[in-house]
Amino acid sequence: MIRDGAVPESRNSSINQNIRIMNYSVQNLATIADCNVLLSMAAKEKADLDFKKLTDERLTSRFTEASLQLSADLQGVIAELSATETIIAALPDGPSKEDAMDRKTRLEYKKFLIETRMESYGTVALLVKEMDLRRILRELEEVDVFIEAVTARMGQLSPES
Repeated sequence: MIRDGAVPESRNSSINQNIRIMNYSVQNLATIADCNVLLSMAAKEKADLDFKKLTDERLTSRFTEASLQLSADLQGVIAELSATETIIAALPDGPSKEDAMDRKTRLEYKKFLIETRMESYGTVALLVKEMDLRRILRELEEVDVFIEAVTARMGQLSPES
């Protein structure tokens, strides 16, 4: 049901599209040759963005897997470290306690390495990649709007221009 003064959704989206197209000063294009140059440049830009999109989609997928694996590895090391600390507290001084303390040192180092890798491949890195991917998708949308605007203007020009 449409209220008084409301614009139907389908009409509203075409109005929004026309507004976006009007953001470009395509009325200044005087020849079809100029339009073709711009369309060629836009097609190259779109191809580059499509490649970046594919690359970022693959990286995002890889980062998702790595993030989950690193989180699981870190939880395992933390649990093992906690158990080792409990064992150290219960052991009397001697070679067994020294071995357990060496093991604790190795586990702390392993934890450090995992935490360092998480900075590059963990949740934070995943979110940055997701942001990059969304930015590329928006750029692709804008290139499509630009192509549509130039194509519409080209249709308005006479063939001899």
